[in-house]
Amino acid sequence: MASSNRAASLVKLHKQLKKLYKPVQPAVDRPLLEQLLLACCLENAPYDKAETAFAAITESYFDLNEVRVSGIAELAETTSGLPAPRAAAANLKQILQSVFEATYSFDLETMKKLNLGVAVKRMQQWKGTTPFVVSYAIQSALGGHSIPLDRGALQVLFVLGVIDQKELKAGSVKGLERAIAKSKGIEFGSLLHQLGAELVGSPFSPAVRNLLLSLAPDCKDRLPKRRTKKTVVTGKTSAGKTTTGKQDRSEKPSSKSAATKKKPASAKTKSTPATKKKSTAGAAKAKPKSAAKKKAASTTKKKTEKSKSTISKKKSATKRLARKKPR
Repeated sequence: MASSNRAASLVKLHKQLKKLYKPVQPAVDRPLLEQLLLACCLENAPYDKAETAFAAITESYFDLNEVRVSGIAELAETTSGLPAPRAAAANLKQILQSVFEATYSFDLETMKKLNLGVAVKRMQQWKGTTPFVVSYAIQSALGGHSIPLDRGALQVLFVLGVIDQKELKAGSVKGLERAIAKSKGIEFGSLLHQLGAELVGSPFSPAVRNLLLSLAPDCKDRLPKRRTKKTVVTGKTSAGKTTTGKQDRSEKPSSKSAATKKKPASAKTKSTPATKKKSTAGAAKAKPKSAAKKKAASTTKKKTEKSKSTISKKKSATKRLARKKPR
């Protein structure tokens, strides 16, 4: 989009947002470090939930050093009302750790006296400082002109056709600070942030979609879309290989009929060799039994014949002795 068209569309969007939301002014009396910590809670979240989460952190812990040494899971439970409590807790903990390692304290008020560019570079070097957090600190505590843009605000600008897909991925909007004056920067940033928080909180809500369509009637194709799940069908072919993918209904009956036709043939081929093996096994078993019976019968006959011969010999010897006369 050309710079002139973008500036005109941003000015028009500012007027439209003023009819829908009320601007939110940041607390000026907060120190710079607290503004950074509040920005961690405010990213992609409504103002009331961010204030509640920040108040819970300051009230639940003795001081910021205790927050620094606490675990991310514990901090996430304290900020559970945010859309992404774990991400906010991680950024908050990393900022406190970076500030403590750099200054051995939690006082950053001296940075307000530095040049704005130097202060911004120093904040960007700390872990946990996202572009939204740095921009919010510049606008609320350092007196600079920088409109904070989180994921929700960038998504709104993309849906409304102000930026394209490349700028959405890059997370920057060229000419934004030139199109919106410094005196209106806080107001425009807060209005845009409220709409972005609603879009992040309920991207498929009919109320949010109708609101975006009222701002830009041609944004229907750029609205968030639900992801469709792909159904994957797994099966086995005749060769035993597994196949994955979508199958037509026309292919299912053919596969079933082929399977039913193959079953009887396989049953016949398996039954014939089984019967033959059983018959041959039975014949083999019958032969040894008959041979054993014959051997046993022959041995019993021999024993009976031997016993008869021995008895007959004894009887003949006794008869001979009886016939002899005594001298």
